[in-house]
Amino acid sequence: MKSRARNLTVSVVCSSILALCRFCYSADTTAHREMLVSTAWLADHLNDANVAVIQVGHDHGDYEKEHIPNARFLSTNDFTTGHTGLMVELPASDKLRQTFEDLGINDDTRVVIYTTDWYPVAARAFFTFDYLGHTNTALLDGSLAQWKAENRPTGTDEPKIAKGSITPRVNQSVLALLADAKAASQPDSQFVLVDSRPKKRYTAGHLPRADDIFWEETVASAKKPIFLPPEDLRRLFSSRGVAPGHKLITYCEIGLQASHMYFVAKYLGYEVSMFDGSFYQWNDVEHLASVKGNAPR
Repeated sequence: MKSRARNLTVSVVCSSILALCRFCYSADTTAHREMLVSTAWLADHLNDANVAVIQVGHDHGDYEKEHIPNARFLSTNDFTTGHTGLMVELPASDKLRQTFEDLGINDDTRVVIYTTDWYPVAARAFFTFDYLGHTNTALLDGSLAQWKAENRPTGTDEPKIAKGSITPRVNQSVLALLADAKAASQPDSQFVLVDSRPKKRYTAGHLPRADDIFWEETVASAKKPIFLPPEDLRRLFSSRGVAPGHKLITYCEIGLQASHMYFVAKYLGYEVSMFDGSFYQWNDVEHLASVKGNAPR
């Protein structure tokens, strides 16, 4: 009888420990959850004086038709070089500082970004804030699509904006250059290249040693850009050979999809940089050798 009771106690204790371990794993406290805010959180903080909501897009007309109340509009032309030179490159830090100050951003402003355009555009804005050293920035999970799906209010009024003040602290380490991509393509490199483009583009030609994770695989769908849970994202990375602890360089065609993957990797705790020139610079400008097919090399 005592033996049976002792065995039962041990069984209960083991089950409790196992359940606790599962809870700890599912909680995934290592993810940088401050980088992603829910629609519910934003609804509760829309009127906070220190929160700036930014709609990123190509067309101001879309913003004029409807936007999240108090949101400010940021044109992609104001934080990239557009289709000149290498296309969609980072402008000078003074230009970026002026752009963000005109939006009323200060050093301590909590910035929340969403888009009505292609979802990687939002991550490109996040990356740009990160590059300038403004780290109190987040994406709105699901963007405007999720906000509207929950029947949350939109408006047409443009908020009055007082000019902000930013102290640029440019973080060059988040920006990978052509030389970095070349080094990462070598067999002895400590970096992992991550191609963020669709599989067919990867197959048609990619950087040597690059693994592929299409950005759309990290969200429910392109039209419902809710991020997968951190544990699912980790499994996705692992399935492509990207293990925890690796240093990553993301790239795509011209640096937009790669910005999304930069965000995801940083969210998961990876040390990551984004190759802004991406495949366009590698292939079209420099005419460097690429690998065809589904294998990294």
